[in-house]
Amino acid sequence: MFYLAQDLSPEQISGTLQLRHQIPLSFQSIYRYLQRDNWWGGELFKQLRKVGRRYSYLGDQKRRPKCSQPPVSNRVSIRERPLVVERRKRLGDWEIDTIVGREHKSALLSITERKSQYLCLKKLKEKDSHAVKDTTLACLRRYQDKVKTITSDNGSEFARHQEIAKSLKARFYFADPYSAWQRGTNENTNGLVRQYFPKKTDFRKVTDQEVQTVANRLNHRPRKSLNYRTPAEVFLGQKPMWLDWVSVAIIS
Repeated sequence: MFYLAQDLSPEQISGTLQLRHQIPLSFQSIYRYLQRDNWWGGELFKQLRKVGRRYSYLGDQKRRPKCSQPPVSNRVSIRERPLVVERRKRLGDWEIDTIVGREHKSALLSITERKSQYLCLKKLKEKDSHAVKDTTLACLRRYQDKVKTITSDNGSEFARHQEIAKSLKARFYFADPYSAWQRGTNENTNGLVRQYFPKKTDFRKVTDQEVQTVANRLNHRPRKSLNYRTPAEVFLGQKPMWLDWVSVAIIS
């Protein structure tokens, strides 16, 4: 990390990211990232100015858990993702995540296309890698010609990423740990979904049709970032479903 190399503390890095780059990242998240890197055999923690302090956020080095490999094997880092994905100039680059329900016993799968902000939203039968793989394929196969890359976090539910990539003929990438801003499109969209399904919602009591209604509502909502076009308009060329209703109301 560049700022660590400049001898900035995690708290100073957090403040600098907010001030200079408008990236909200707590210093606790930075410490957790360093801790995870340490468990995986990395040495970023050595750049901390006070790593030897008794009450280091990294915890007791002698008692740290052993972790011989990351939870998800054969990951490809987001740092290897083509730069064209960052520019949002093409359709086909997706971000994927799960929205967890009450007591972590139910979840939705949320997949957002970066350029258009088009959303695929489905219930998961289980929050495991099998269900995530099957639901991802069910969502994206119909748009296979518009699936070039998929980017997720490091959750174990994405352990079957290679099978997903092979089936869709796409490339699958993983964001850095505790780096939600690297999947900002999906994170923002999940926030919009939460307007309809607040935290602690039990998705077992929500119907598939209710989930699809929310997806339709968001896909036909004008976005300032799209010059007030809708995600469905940009991704599918569909005019907003409410446009005819408004036209009738104005004429009337």
